[in-house]
Amino acid sequence: MSPAQPPALGVGLVGYSFMGRAHSQAWRSVGAFFDLPRRPAMVAVAGRSGPDVARAAEQLGWAEAVTDVKELLVRDDIHVLDICTPGDSHAELAVAALEAGKHVLCEKPLANTVAEAEAMAAAAERAAARGVRSMVGFNYRRVPAIALARRLVADGRLGRIRHIRAQYLQDWITDPLFPLVWRLQKERAGSGALGDIGAHIIDLAQFVGGSRITGVSAVTETFVKERPLAGSSDGLAPGASSGGTGPVTVDDAALFTARTAAGALASFEATRFAAGRKNALRIELNGSDGSLAFDFESMNDLWFHDHTESARTAGFRRILVTEPDHPYAGAWWPPGHLLGYEHSFTHEIHDFVQAIGDGSDPAPSFADGLQVQRVLAAVEASACDDSRWTPVG
Repeated sequence: MSPAQPPALGVGLVGYSFMGRAHSQAWRSVGAFFDLPRRPAMVAVAGRSGPDVARAAEQLGWAEAVTDVKELLVRDDIHVLDICTPGDSHAELAVAALEAGKHVLCEKPLANTVAEAEAMAAAAERAAARGVRSMVGFNYRRVPAIALARRLVADGRLGRIRHIRAQYLQDWITDPLFPLVWRLQKERAGSGALGDIGAHIIDLAQFVGGSRITGVSAVTETFVKERPLAGSSDGLAPGASSGGTGPVTVDDAALFTARTAAGALASFEATRFAAGRKNALRIELNGSDGSLAFDFESMNDLWFHDHTESARTAGFRRILVTEPDHPYAGAWWPPGHLLGYEHSFTHEIHDFVQAIGDGSDPAPSFADGLQVQRVLAAVEASACDDSRWTPVG
């Protein structure tokens, strides 16, 4: 007699471009590699264009395509709303879904403003009292090497953290003829490199370092202030110009220094103008007893230095994070068989479904997303005020 199947967890996805494709891959694969308390069912994907969303449903593995997201909120066969749209729609969608009793996974950054993020976090707190779960999608937390770094810091292997150094470097808009996609418009994206990729390193610095950022001093810059009008809705694909130009209303790069509640000094750099750097998310922590270093362009490697060892043999050593007892890695391939970008989303979905199944609070929570939003707001405020030191929150 075969064991009983776990109960279905019906999922509705909103948005089917870059992030929607990544999340779809994760929903398709998670049950094949992890034992889960609920069985994900890819019920429906929602989008504005009927033909486009129908094509996406067929390609990405969703059973149905709908053009009215409100339909997902009233259907009994949908238990989760997965939000993969630009930031200007996050608050409205997430609050409505939580009030309708749907669990919510929302892409980062949580919102475009602190006020929106506060409303979302309050809705999540009210929903949690009714057993409804929510999580913000900072997928890089689920890279096995990053998860291992967090464990080493939590176990005290670095001692007291004194320095955090974080960068996220890309180059996809260095060409001034790259069109004015939605990611370059403040009303859609909220901010530029700061919110898009800077949010990731803010979250990772707080997650791995184990302490919140309390204040910042910042500068931002927009290098290309006018761009050809875009003919594509995808924020990463060039698309065709529709003629004319429009203003870039977000930052191209952001740099800031910070302090954490635990007393560490931190520096951050986020730019989409680092020619030759494709996805160089880097973080290094220096503590009283050791150091850690990570670069996503070598995402299976974590570099660790134990400063308590004799200087005769001490130094940074490479840890290949693919062993069965490393975070997440045991669910996949034999040691040394590398994982990729897409696996971080599968791990994210796994943790979210696990939390729904056992009734625990998933992380990062909407409250965590709100904290990141407050740091983003402080960075923008400081940059607009001659880099004045600006408390967070």
